[in-house]
Parts: sequence; C-alpha cells; structure tokens
Amino acid sequence: MEPTRVMIIEDEALVALDLAKGLEKDGYLVAGIADNGREALELFRATPVDILLVDVHIIGDQDGITTAASLLEHRQVPLIYLTAFTDAVTLERAKATQPSAYLAKPYTLTNVRIAIEMAMHNFAVARQGTPPGKVIPLEKSPAADATDKETILRLNDYIFVKHQYAFVKIRLTDILYVEAENNYVQLVTPDRKFLLRQSLAQLLDKVDYGSMARIHRSYAVNIDAIQSFNEQEVTVAKTSLPIGRTYREEFLKRFNFR
Repeated sequence: MEPTRVMIIEDEALVALDLAKGLEKDGYLVAGIADNGREALELFRATPVDILLVDVHIIGDQDGITTAASLLEHRQVPLIYLTAFTDAVTLERAKATQPSAYLAKPYTLTNVRIAIEMAMHNFAVARQGTPPGKVIPLEKSPAADATDKETILRLNDYIFVKHQYAFVKIRLTDILYVEAENNYVQLVTPDRKFLLRQSLAQLLDKVDYGSMARIHRSYAVNIDAIQSFNEQEVTVAKTSLPIGRTYREEFLKRFNFR
C-alpha cells in the first residue's frame, strides 16, 4: 500500500519540519516542502502529490491562497489550509479554492491527521462519482458499501486495522497504548500510529486483548509495555499518561497494589 504523499507549503522552517516529522512518523510520505509560490509550483509539477497543506502567509508576491489556486489549475488534489489568519476577508478568499479544511494555528497533529483522512476520503468519493446527498462513512470505500466491512478484524494474536482503504496487520503485543479524542481513537505502536473513527470502548471490545487496561476516559495501555507507574500516571514509550480516579483501583489491582 502506497503512503499518502503530502506537500507542505509553509514559510516557517521549524513549523514545516516539525509537521513533516510528525506526519512521517504516522506513516505519511512528505513529498516536499516549499516556502514560496514559485518553488511550490515547480515542486508540484515535478513530484506526485496526493494532498496539499498550505499556510496562507508565505514568502513572495503570491500568498498561500493564490499559490493553491495555481497548483489546482495544474492538477486537482485535496487542499487543507493551516494558518493563523481567520479574518472574514481571508476566509472568503480561501473558500474560492474549495479547501477540504481550514485549520487555525496553533493546530494539533491529531487534528491535521483527521483533516487529511477526511479530505482523502471525500476526494476519493467525489472521484467515484457518488450522487449528491449520498453519504458514505469515513471508514468505507464506495466499493465496500454493500458489505459493511469492519475497521478492525481480529485473527489469533493479530488485528488488522483499516488504514487508507487497506487492512494493516498489527501484532497485539506491539500495541503500546490507545488515545481517544472526540469520535476518534489513535492506536499507537512503536513505529506507527493509526487513526480510527470509533470510540475507545468500541476499540477495546473489538481488540479483546487481556493485556489492554483502561486507565482514563481517554487512554488505555498495554500492561506489558508499561515502563513505570505510580498512582497518578503510567509511562509507556517515554510518554506519560494520566490515571483517572474512576479507573485507578481496577488498574492497580492488576499488580496487587495496596
């Protein structure tokens, strides 16, 4: 399965590099980074790109909106704006380019991932010629509409999770922790993260893995992956996760903690 190729147009080098690093860690391929319209157009023409992440304020005579319009004239791909500009005039100009999302800075990597997945899904649906008004859930491809395939499949010591229209194999012991945010959960392994559209309770029920322990309304951890813990938090892969009061007693019972 080919990773989604992301092009970043951003004039703040540190912001662009941090975003690129986070996206690559999550399995995306950063096709290139540009800080001005001319460079962006040259890169876009020469490089396969699946989606654009564009800041409104960039170096040069052309801003991000004008640059995005020029790129989309060359080839249609989904477009997401990442910017600190939220005034009415800028928003109206941005609307003309029909972006999939408009994220205000400071944004979170989780929100960027959600926006990318939604944008890629909606773009794929539009390319399939889905009739207006017909809604296809995020985790289904148009071809899967009749079969209602699950986003998580369990097979012995593995699960297969739906990621960009393919099922990716994950060993249960490789799951480090799961984080919930709104209607999504992020499943974290040592080398990748997977964003799924379902609740934490639904994911734990489908995974059905005895070593997974709910420690907070937003977190569940693999007991075998814990590096250290106390009554307030656990550490997994150098990441500290809080223990909620509601889940503390049940969690500590696993260690005969008194």
